[in-house]
Amino acid sequence: MRTSRTLWIALILLSISAASLVVADSSWLSKVPQADRQRANPYADQPEAIAAGKLLFEENCAKCHGSDAEGRHGRPSLRSERVARATDGELAWLLRNGSLRKGMPTWSSLPEPERWQLIAFLRSLPLGGPPAAVSRP
Repeated sequence: MRTSRTLWIALILLSISAASLVVADSSWLSKVPQADRQRANPYADQPEAIAAGKLLFEENCAKCHGSDAEGRHGRPSLRSERVARATDGELAWLLRNGSLRKGMPTWSSLPEPERWQLIAFLRSLPLGGPPAAVSRP
């Protein structure tokens, strides 16, 4: 009886912890100012920018998000619905400001054009699966 009760308590606590992680995972979105949300990527759909963004991703992001952008070591996949639904401006805000509590560093030292190139690359990735082939200029 006591073991059963302990197991139920553990399961309840685990469920609450998991639910709080899901809620907190997107909490950065609530911090993005409306003006930033509406920003458009000046490099959207430009093959040269996508190729440059791929190189930047490999240099700066792959160690945490994986070379395939599927996430690793508890870091999120960048090929998710959540990333696909985020506006370019929201992603730009996240790159500039980071989310230190979740382990995402700020990339404000990376010049803004390079942050937009990273976003152009992320937009070129299909949801799940291997990265799209990107030709180099």
